[in-house]
Amino acid sequence: MTIWIAIGLTVLGCYAVKLAGLLVPAGVLERPLVRRLAALLPVALLAALTAQQTFADGRALVLDARAAGLAAAAVALVLRAPFLVVVGAAVVVTAGVRALGG
Repeated sequence: MTIWIAIGLTVLGCYAVKLAGLLVPAGVLERPLVRRLAALLPVALLAALTAQQTFADGRALVLDARAAGLAAAAVALVLRAPFLVVVGAAVVVTAGVRALGG
């Protein structure tokens, strides 16, 4: 029963956040600082999520095959490779390092 309470509270919380966003006056959203933050916030959140998923294992920091895959993806991005090539390079390098016992 407690899982359903948690799900219900999460639903209410999501709805409240959505409603709060809709109630923000248009004048606030037109400010240059708010526009800049709205453009940069998703990039920062995605970078933080990528770093957390790559270098964390529970409560410990790790340096394993995932880091090599991320490095391969970064090199592919610097070389302006298409997105599928970037993802493919990361997958191949990560799998290769794991297969070699890294």
